[in-house]
Amino acid sequence: MTRESELNWFKSSYSGSNDNDCVEVAAAAGSPTTVHVRDSKNPHRPHLGFAAPAWAAFVPYASER
Repeated sequence: MTRESELNWFKSSYSGSNDNDCVEVAAAAGSPTTVHVRDSKNPHRPHLGFAAPAWAAFVPYASER
């Protein structure tokens, strides 16, 4: 399990001027096999973790929307 303090969260450059309307992603140092995703409006709530291959398949799909 990855501790929250080990995650370096970042937002998409496409998030626009409203900093609260996007998701944030992070990968733990030393554990690039999981991509963590959280709601920027509720950063202290639980976040989701996806296997790197699942995230890699999702990103092109989402960018077309």
